[in-house]
Amino acid sequence: MDFEQIKTIVGDVKGKQKDISRVLFVGCGASMADLYPGFYFVSHESTKILTSLMTANEFNYDTPQGVNAQTIVITASLGGTTPESVAATKKARELGAHVISLSNNEKSPIIKETQYKIIHGFQANYAAKVEKMSYCLALAIEIVKEFEGYAHYEEAQKAFDGLPDLIEEAVKSVGPSAKEFGEKYKNEKTIYVLSSGATLGAAYSTASFLFMEMQWIAAPTIHTGEYFHGPFELTETDAPYLLFMNDGKTRHLDARALTFLQRFDAKITNIDAKDYGLASIASGDVIDYFNPMLLTGVMRVYAEELAAARKHPLTKRRYMWKLEY
Repeated sequence: MDFEQIKTIVGDVKGKQKDISRVLFVGCGASMADLYPGFYFVSHESTKILTSLMTANEFNYDTPQGVNAQTIVITASLGGTTPESVAATKKARELGAHVISLSNNEKSPIIKETQYKIIHGFQANYAAKVEKMSYCLALAIEIVKEFEGYAHYEEAQKAFDGLPDLIEEAVKSVGPSAKEFGEKYKNEKTIYVLSSGATLGAAYSTASFLFMEMQWIAAPTIHTGEYFHGPFELTETDAPYLLFMNDGKTRHLDARALTFLQRFDAKITNIDAKDYGLASIASGDVIDYFNPMLLTGVMRVYAEELAAARKHPLTKRRYMWKLEY
């Protein structure tokens, strides 16, 4: 990752606007989910910046009041062609916001519309598949640090440095458990996906895209803190669940849900950041924000094995790329 590029972009924004009052994270689908850790960081670490995470067409049709020169808008699209996100990028610039866009394609429409661009990887390896998420988090950290200060900035940079190798080491070890997951869940029509904290976006992405979009399996996303306020009534023997367990402040929420699921003999797969040594690269002050990238990297292997067991490639679609809608 090019941290100097991030520093240059945020420094340029600060050179034009000394005070930032709002940071909006805008995208669609998996790209919107990839913005979640950055949004979560600002919402938890900033004491003065308003923030929200929005799907692009909501931003386009129901634009928040007060988007102006004191606003940073971060948009994202993997291929850079998502029409709603391209339109949101253009609209944000027209409103006077400072607009930063993330894409894998330097020549894409979203990059042509933006003010500041970040081109991330994707294909090279499993760590590359979470670069968009990592860049967004790095932007969020840089923004808070520059506009109000962040005491744990160096700790976060150390975690970023160690993250790619940690992900690549983790995915080397998960083959047998991922294959077991594929066989165990290959006939399920529904899989409930649970997590909390900064990883809720990764849970949503897994449910909505790896399961619903790519495997046509119904997959509600449940916050583990909300699990006991309604959804736990569906817990019974062999009911299928996937839990992303965080290492950090919200681990208690995840552990409480896991205990209840085990109590009633649900079918559970628990992907736990502790098992892959997240604390070896991230201090307790920043670890919460690095769970999503590690768990997403591991989950990709699980999704590949599920697709193989179901004989349903991750690229198979009914409607996407086939219909006008």
